[in-house]
Amino acid sequence: MPLPKMPTKPAALLSPKDYPTAEKAKTGKTAKVAVEKEKTVFKTEAVTKKPAAKPAVAAKSVTNPVPSAAAAAPAQSAREASPAASAVKAKNPQNKVKSGISRAADKSGLSKMFVLDTNVLMHDPTCLFRFEEHDVYLPMITLEELDDHKKGMSEVARNARQVSRTLDGLVADISHDAIEHGIPLSKLGNKDAGGHLYFQTKLQNVDLPRGLPQGKADNQILGVVQALEKEFPGRPIVLVSKDINMRIKARAMGLPAEDYFNDHVLEDSDLLYTGIVQLPDDFWNKHGKGIETWQENKNGISTTFYRITGPVIPSLLVNQFVYLEPKNGEASFYGQVRQINGKTAVLQTLRDYGHVKHSVWGVTSRNREQNFALNLLMDPECDFVTLLGQAGTGKTLLALASGLAQVLETKTYNEIIVTRVTVPVGEDIGFLPGTEEEKMSPWMGAFDDNLEVLNKSDNDAGDWGRAATQDLIRSKIKIKSLNFMRGRTFVNKFLIIDEAQNLTPKQVKTLVTRAGPGTKIVCLGNIAQIDTPYLTEGSSGLTYVVDRFKGWAHSGHVTLARGERSRLADHASEIL
Repeated sequence: MPLPKMPTKPAALLSPKDYPTAEKAKTGKTAKVAVEKEKTVFKTEAVTKKPAAKPAVAAKSVTNPVPSAAAAAPAQSAREASPAASAVKAKNPQNKVKSGISRAADKSGLSKMFVLDTNVLMHDPTCLFRFEEHDVYLPMITLEELDDHKKGMSEVARNARQVSRTLDGLVADISHDAIEHGIPLSKLGNKDAGGHLYFQTKLQNVDLPRGLPQGKADNQILGVVQALEKEFPGRPIVLVSKDINMRIKARAMGLPAEDYFNDHVLEDSDLLYTGIVQLPDDFWNKHGKGIETWQENKNGISTTFYRITGPVIPSLLVNQFVYLEPKNGEASFYGQVRQINGKTAVLQTLRDYGHVKHSVWGVTSRNREQNFALNLLMDPECDFVTLLGQAGTGKTLLALASGLAQVLETKTYNEIIVTRVTVPVGEDIGFLPGTEEEKMSPWMGAFDDNLEVLNKSDNDAGDWGRAATQDLIRSKIKIKSLNFMRGRTFVNKFLIIDEAQNLTPKQVKTLVTRAGPGTKIVCLGNIAQIDTPYLTEGSSGLTYVVDRFKGWAHSGHVTLARGERSRLADHASEIL
């Protein structure tokens, strides 16, 4: 009897009945009463100097004046549709850090009006379209500050110019009366933005506390928020600012203020996708009924497949690693999810790279996570690999060893291209002399150290043989700067992006889209060591791609947990 073949149906992460449904909205009258009640409590807390709620993630929802069923549920991003994010959602603390008025509006279904500070526009030039069904209000002083920052070649100046072009497109062919009643944010084709854009078109009576300078821009924006609350009683008005002191002053005045966290993938980095899940001890008892198994030979390697059905399957993702290590002496199981169709999944056994005969360029895995990583790095069907881990977990060594094996031994790729962000840990030492590769060489010390380790693996070659091998390896490794990546296309390359935690989501997109046919990209990084100003663990480009690529059939991720550098490095990472 022939063995069954792999299923060819497209992977489906969730069946339609498993998707969450939105709750019905309350009536407009009930919703306004709830918001008014919340406003009273909020202002009472501010007067009695009780600790205010933490600044909130700026809600990404937005604008129908009349509450609707679509506006009833709190704003959700597209990534929350995945099963892993559904599990995260219950633990995500972002609902706890919203302002009281914002939480009340989410419950009642009222659309909010967000007053944007200038720094939000310069931080994310597309933020106008990130608030879904809610309205956006721009004070006149915000436009003045945008005009002051539009000159120069910096990222802030470019963002300011982009915002100005966007605003010009929105107000084009719009009469003054239409501006008074709000401009639809979907005018330029952004269908996700269901709200309206309002400008400050008249001078409002501002009654700021004594002692606050009237001419300061931040205080004028606070005055606008205060005036809007009086002009639209019952309407949730929320200030959104990246300036911590601005939010503190707003809270002190009894005004709801939130941080802009739309660019944050996760509020808590502990909830980031790890790529690994431990199966329950009774997994085979609940999933062993009707199991199918077969073997296939791919690239000269024989692997075993299991088709399994059970309750755990919907929570898994394609290319996620699963393991079961029974404590009763039974054999351990290590596998990778290859396909998911509803509650049925196909699991594939892994190759043991911890054995010497399966070593990659003389390197063997020392723990479970390293074995998972090598299975991804050596898989020709996996085009995009991300490795996260603390210092000394072996990210660079594994990536470089697998790259050399596939360039010089199997000839899968033509050459290795290495790049990284040139962000110094301390003070900048100034300009570096030489060509592009010579300027990048001081930043590539980590690769030089790992190459030295890999070259010492052959003791029989002698000094001359090792020197020849080193020259051959050097000829296959190219070091490139990020500054010259725009417009390039890499064909049949093994691209390693080191220190990817210092990249912004926009920079990561620029790099990943350079991939041509037959190219593999490996992103390495440690989100606990971010040196770039204004980037956090939640907004890092590495966190961004890990979250967005999870579940894709040609990508994989592993978080390396155990350090293997030395006992000194391991102890230092624990106590320091």
